[in-house]
Amino acid sequence: MNETNRQKAMNLIGLAMRAGKLITGEALTLKDIRKNKVKIVFVANDASENTKKKIKDKSSYYEVPCFELFSEAEITQMIGRPRKVFGIVDDGFAKKTKELIEG
Repeated sequence: MNETNRQKAMNLIGLAMRAGKLITGEALTLKDIRKNKVKIVFVANDASENTKKKIKDKSSYYEVPCFELFSEAEITQMIGRPRKVFGIVDDGFAKKTKELIEG
């Protein structure tokens, strides 16, 4: 992913947060993955291996795209809260973010 798209994705995620379209935190994100509410999941690339595995396994089981693109510091900067895991619950935001990530 190029730097321009990375920045656009980060801005879009920040916008989704302000619009109330994100679920943040490991427990809430896992719960909403199970309920099929989450469209796309992000886990910090510096989260513990256990956390990454748990989120990735649950995401793949429920066929939710899962990305490990941002550090915890970048996620905190984007959403304004210290988190390692978050999910986008809105179709439009999820689709556009995925397009930016995949180029």
